[in-house]
Amino acid sequence: VQLQASGGGLVQPGGYLRLSCAASGFTLDYWIIGWFRQAPGKEREWVSCISSSDGTTYYADSVKGRFTISGDNANNTVYLQMNSLKPEDTAVYYCVVGLLSFCSGYEYEYDYWGQGTLVTVSS
Repeated sequence: VQLQASGGGLVQPGGYLRLSCAASGFTLDYWIIGWFRQAPGKEREWVSCISSSDGTTYYADSVKGRFTISGDNANNTVYLQMNSLKPEDTAVYYCVVGLLSFCSGYEYEYDYWGQGTLVTVSS
């Protein structure tokens, strides 16, 4: 079982990036897939998640209206479209998967973690 996160990079404030999380070794059907992030010197925080069974999405207040999570079950991949990026979005972003009934903002409830991809928002 592996999660491979990609798509991070350096972007100017107001710019956009799309992160991808590709799963291998299992299918994403019936799982909750999410993203956490950890900024330098700060604790890790929950960003967003999606239910692969019904497509319900949830967002932290800090990203609501700017980020969009979506899933492609056929390709076993989840995406995080990040628009209107701000310097405070700078962090390592981790995709996570959990066999949960509902989306959760608690790290310990997720079963698998990707390796993280760095997003830097700076001029």
